[in-house]
Amino acid sequence: MRAVALALAVSLPLPVLAHPHVWIDTGVEVLFDAEGRAEALRLTWVYDDFYSMVLVEERGLDADHDGNATAAETAALQGFDMNWDTGFSGDTYLLSGEAPVPLGPPQDWTAKFEGGRLTSTHLRRIDPALPLTQPLRVQAYDPSFYNAYTIALPPTFTPALPQGCKAEVLAPDATAANEQLLAALAEYGADQDVEADFPAVGANFADELVVTCGAE
Repeated sequence: MRAVALALAVSLPLPVLAHPHVWIDTGVEVLFDAEGRAEALRLTWVYDDFYSMVLVEERGLDADHDGNATAAETAALQGFDMNWDTGFSGDTYLLSGEAPVPLGPPQDWTAKFEGGRLTSTHLRRIDPALPLTQPLRVQAYDPSFYNAYTIALPPTFTPALPQGCKAEVLAPDATAANEQLLAALAEYGADQDVEADFPAVGANFADELVVTCGAE
């Protein structure tokens, strides 16, 4: 995703270069119940170095500038990115086949600052638990493309991926995504503020974890 975003940036006019603002390496853990149904997702977000530095400095943390938080600073970081507005999707979308599946609010969150990067995790429950009769699809994206997510961490499954299932991470079609973005931007007039009303193109750049069961 980061490579796609950078390649896109060099080909676009200056007002568009501000998107995306933040790059986030993402991890997805799928939790299963005793019957092999998906009952929750745990998401990991590892923020890029620059955003991590800015946020840590704004909060007056990492006073010794060693790129790591003390125990007290780590405690102060908990929930730093969990104050969501009402209706916010969490930039995580779950589908069963083509049908959207609602996710519960974030809970059991953690946060740390190590090696110069902020990492947070949170759990989102699936209620009722989801049988894998259709491909389970987890998409990570910000519709506004302010944040660029990449499923860069290997997906994990707890207690294990059910027997007969396989998992793969699919990357977006970069060429098609770029073309759709350019087409959307072409609709803006010269007097419109593209930055303030950026087109909702994030889904076109989305990485996707797909779990398929019972099919070759």
